[in-house]
Amino acid sequence: MKITLKDGSIKEYAEAKTVLEIAADLSEGLARVACAGEIDGKRVDLRTVVDSDCNLSILTFEDKGGRDAFRHTASHIMAQAIKRLYPDAKLAIGPSVDDGFYYDIDCEDAISSDDFEKIEAEMKKIVKENIPLERFELPREEAIKFFEELEEPYKVELIRDLPEDAIISLYKQGDFTDLCAGPHLMSTKPVKAIKIMKIAGAYWRGNEKNKMLTRLYGTAYTKNADLEAYVTMLEEAKKRDHRKLGKELGLFLFTDEGPGFPFFLPKGMILKNTLMQYWREIHEREGYVEISTPIMLNRGLWETSGHWDHYKENMYTTVIDDEDFAVKPMNCPGGMLVYKSQPHSYRELPLRLAEVGLVHRHEKSGALHGLMRVRCFNQDDAHIFMTQEQIRDEIKGVVRLIDEVYQLFGYKYFIELSTRPEDSMGSDEDWEIATDGLRNALEDMGLDYVINEGDGAFYGPKIDFHLVDAIGRTWQCGTIQLDFQLPQRFEAEYIGADGEMHRPIMIHRVCFGSIERFIGILTEHFAGKFPTWLAPVQVKVLPISDKFAEYGNKVLAELKKAGIRAEIDERPEKIGYKIREARNERIPYMLVVGQKEEESGLVSVRSRFEGDEGQQELGAFIAAITAEIASRSRREEKVAEEN
Repeated sequence: MKITLKDGSIKEYAEAKTVLEIAADLSEGLARVACAGEIDGKRVDLRTVVDSDCNLSILTFEDKGGRDAFRHTASHIMAQAIKRLYPDAKLAIGPSVDDGFYYDIDCEDAISSDDFEKIEAEMKKIVKENIPLERFELPREEAIKFFEELEEPYKVELIRDLPEDAIISLYKQGDFTDLCAGPHLMSTKPVKAIKIMKIAGAYWRGNEKNKMLTRLYGTAYTKNADLEAYVTMLEEAKKRDHRKLGKELGLFLFTDEGPGFPFFLPKGMILKNTLMQYWREIHEREGYVEISTPIMLNRGLWETSGHWDHYKENMYTTVIDDEDFAVKPMNCPGGMLVYKSQPHSYRELPLRLAEVGLVHRHEKSGALHGLMRVRCFNQDDAHIFMTQEQIRDEIKGVVRLIDEVYQLFGYKYFIELSTRPEDSMGSDEDWEIATDGLRNALEDMGLDYVINEGDGAFYGPKIDFHLVDAIGRTWQCGTIQLDFQLPQRFEAEYIGADGEMHRPIMIHRVCFGSIERFIGILTEHFAGKFPTWLAPVQVKVLPISDKFAEYGNKVLAELKKAGIRAEIDERPEKIGYKIREARNERIPYMLVVGQKEEESGLVSVRSRFEGDEGQQELGAFIAAITAEIASRSRREEKVAEEN
């Protein structure tokens, strides 16, 4: 048999081998760190026997699939430890997730965070025991009987809900057996760095009509140093939490009257409007024209677009004059109506229509998270109508624009190309042309990307940009989606050079994504210390005492005259207190004014970046900060934060 490896090389074997045996044949070092395999795109155990030609990847902890297998094994270790400590506990589900794993448990003995230490101790004991994991299958009725005898009702329910022809696999590790599709590690031994992170409540199967279970979250790494680094990152993330900073800095708030519907406060609106001013500036430069479409349109539109069939559960609907209407979850159908409102020639293409549109999507209450996951938000959309020959150049233009935006904020990023999902519409030919168009544009630009199979939009493939923030977390923001379907469904046309009618191709794209979410990410990325051009308050004038308030207000007037966002602190407090307060508000610059400054017509400058920058002539300071704002530069902070 011929085995094609990830690097394109081929290995030939005369007899069947397990994935682990093939890994060992390639390299003993690889076999030691292997976590799982991938055969023709499907993740499998290392114990899986390969007996025919295939494409094979050996997955380590560095690969998502390998990490998932590693952490899924960790969830079984936690479940086994809980069963040893709480024999009457009933187990529900325990998958791996992006940052670790969890297990849902029904336990009469209330488990709390006070129990983490003893559960972790038992988990470490299981790891030291180096217990092999053994996979086996059972017929449906035998599997049901097996878990009924173990008094595991949630497992029984899961099996009963499986399709009749489903393969029912179980994994045994010593005295513990779990229902699981896998894949898993060969034994418990590699899971040396493991920690329970938090406890929460979770309804069985996410339905509030079902019983509330205890959900224990954990994480696992191959090395303790990596686990410690992750815990440190989480501690830093708590300090940067945009919900906390948003309240402290007066940017935005959430109320019980509207869960998932953010309120922007005056300073938050300055931040938002400054971002949008920049957005409009670069889009006008790139030849986009701005439009605005209604927030609510009738059912017929959403049926034509495909949203009524593919997205209805996420849409807010109502009835007007006995006709179904929906609040828009996306701007694109409105953009299609704008395009169709007049005839177009090939000479007008590409036509770039930009819209910052307010959209609403119904998110489950448990999924809401500050500005990161809301029910209404503004999307910085653009819809580009073009010919097939223009695809590559337009994709490359959008990629360059998105790169410019992210570079401005100091973000690194990586790119994913997401392909056709199961729930999709359109012909194979259209999907192939669209996917090749995106791939070719990325390759023309020499950009690295990873394939995300089956995660495209229902109407077309997409390129996603995942930002990496200041503490290493990733966020999906920008996206470019290529769409043959909507122009067909809406019968959009243009007159070609041949005088005949042709169908345009459409790009959907966002740079920020959700403006609200981008502000949340920015807040955490900068820990509330926004670059001067973006800061809601750029300068705070601090009179040493009320005797110098008049001079302070003269300074304030000059700053405002120059277009600088400035405030004055006239409270009868000591200057040290005022400086600390301004620092806590993350103000970029503080101008201290007292007798010396008034007599000489100067200001004493303190900044977030250098600390004490000495006395300066006010005009020189205004010239310098105005240049910094105009260039949208980011000054590096060289001083440690003072207590």
